[in-house]
Amino acid sequence: MKTPTFKQRFQYWFDNYMSRGSGAMLTGLFVLSALIIFIAAALVKLTNTAPDGESFFQIAWMGLLRTLDSGTMGGDTGSPFFLFMMLVVTFGGVFVVSALIGIINNGLEDKLDELRKGRSVVLENDHTLILGWNSQVFTIISELILANESRKSGAVIVVLADQDKVEMEDAINERIPDTKNTRVICRSGSPIDLTDLEIASPHTARSIIILAEGDDPDTHIIKSVLAITNNPNRREAPYHIVTQIRDPKNMDVVRMLGVRDVVQPILTNELIARVVAQTSRQSGLSIVYTELMNFGGDEIYFKQEPELSGKTYGEALLAFETSTLMGIRKADGTIAMSPAVDTRIESGDQVFVIAEDDDKIKLSAARPQLDESLIQPAGSGSKPKPEKALILGWNRSGSTIIRELDNYVAKGSQVTIVSNIEDLEDQLRAEVGKLKNQKVVVQEGDIRDRDLLESLEASEYDHVIVLAYSHLEQQEADAITLVTLLHLRDIAEHDETPFSIISEMLDLRNRELAEAARVDDFIVSEHLISLMMTQLSENAELLGVFTDMFDPEGAEIYLKPVADYVKPGQPVNFYTVTEAARRRGETAIGYRLMSESRDAEKAYGVHTNPKKSGRVTFSPEDKIIVISEG
Repeated sequence: MKTPTFKQRFQYWFDNYMSRGSGAMLTGLFVLSALIIFIAAALVKLTNTAPDGESFFQIAWMGLLRTLDSGTMGGDTGSPFFLFMMLVVTFGGVFVVSALIGIINNGLEDKLDELRKGRSVVLENDHTLILGWNSQVFTIISELILANESRKSGAVIVVLADQDKVEMEDAINERIPDTKNTRVICRSGSPIDLTDLEIASPHTARSIIILAEGDDPDTHIIKSVLAITNNPNRREAPYHIVTQIRDPKNMDVVRMLGVRDVVQPILTNELIARVVAQTSRQSGLSIVYTELMNFGGDEIYFKQEPELSGKTYGEALLAFETSTLMGIRKADGTIAMSPAVDTRIESGDQVFVIAEDDDKIKLSAARPQLDESLIQPAGSGSKPKPEKALILGWNRSGSTIIRELDNYVAKGSQVTIVSNIEDLEDQLRAEVGKLKNQKVVVQEGDIRDRDLLESLEASEYDHVIVLAYSHLEQQEADAITLVTLLHLRDIAEHDETPFSIISEMLDLRNRELAEAARVDDFIVSEHLISLMMTQLSENAELLGVFTDMFDPEGAEIYLKPVADYVKPGQPVNFYTVTEAARRRGETAIGYRLMSESRDAEKAYGVHTNPKKSGRVTFSPEDKIIVISEG
């Protein structure tokens, strides 16, 4: 091998030195400046050409001044050699200062680029960490901001996603201009990369929300959960992780990864299917769910009330004036939503109620005033009758919706499916199985075709469900849904027969467009899931309540005719309504005024947790919102 020359060795050393960055360059310039100054000062001193016989250090000081300010040499006098050496020092200073400015400028640009990349470590504690980026992030951040308003010291939300930091910040500022007392910090990085994950300080976070991303979102979520729970730097205390899973087969995998932690995966497809099935039969129910899950109004709180210990659930129903009892959380963690009225509240049990805030949950000192003459007899409820449902469009939730509907409808009911999916009947036989209360009719067609909708006689159905085609691009699928909704509403306006319409939107932004169709209810999949994830991130105990609420085997929320409970047309307080529901083994949590059903600002007439002493005059079309077994 040929021996390197001195020039090659020097170039190799110089390249390595300069690659160390701005600090090495500044050090090199300092050393070069010092050499120029001290060599010049030494030569002037050795030749004894200083103008006034200055010492070595005085000459060096003069050289330093000329290095920093080239104009200083303009007034120099002395021998030609002295002037020449000062000129050399000045030229050296011009080079050094120019290089210094360039290095500082490049260093600042590099630092700004680094900040723009969002790679600096977040030094926060007790923050909410969001991993991933999709349209759900805006709903989640908005709800967290509302939840954090009560925090006097403020709160912090950290978003870590494989996106550009500035673009994320711009998108959040555009959609959520006022973050109130909450700071939102964005960082760029992959949630499944251990090094990137450390940037967001997951080990000091209060809760962690993992969003679905990519073509295989379940795999991405499993890797993200694994990166947190099996992190070599993990903390001893359990993590609180909220996420979502599409495939039921992956639920056990996620739970296994979080044996030491509180990992709460929401099965999105099944949840949405259950909500669609429930709300399709009851106009306004989706608004009730939204009211219970968002932080804009009243929320669900747990509280231990020693004074209720030993009393029955039925007695406790009338114990609150400004809060509404929903159920009992037993000392062992078991959730009982609207249990039997004779269920005893034992020491160590907690009640969960709907309230404006946790500090507003207070027992009423006054004795409730009941209007006995207005309470309807307990056996006066209307009997269920066979129903006809029409499903327009199809996606992976369809089979579950049909199975769920079969749990609610009376025997002899029918569901008709219209879509452009081929071999749908074979798919239904494989996925739905045998139904006990309804039969299924499948028809192929374009759901946007007005002639087809007219021939189906949509007004003859009790409920119409419009599902988004999941095999299409999101905006294309929502566009089909919107066109179909406009046709259906026009048909409804020209027909006196009332029928409810439930729509599923894939993109939350299309909800406002859908409102132009004057649809009674909207099921925006990601929006509902986002609300639930945010609630769980703030209170992990709510999972049991939500599970019971959407489970067809347990108590659920219904909107029932007001005439089943109290006589319409006369002012009545909500204490009386609560008592009427209690005598039927149900829990009343609010009412819906149909006169306000078109008013979005009044939540389409839905009033949850009304003040019990307040009086309201119901019309025969109004509904009472109750938690009931059926």
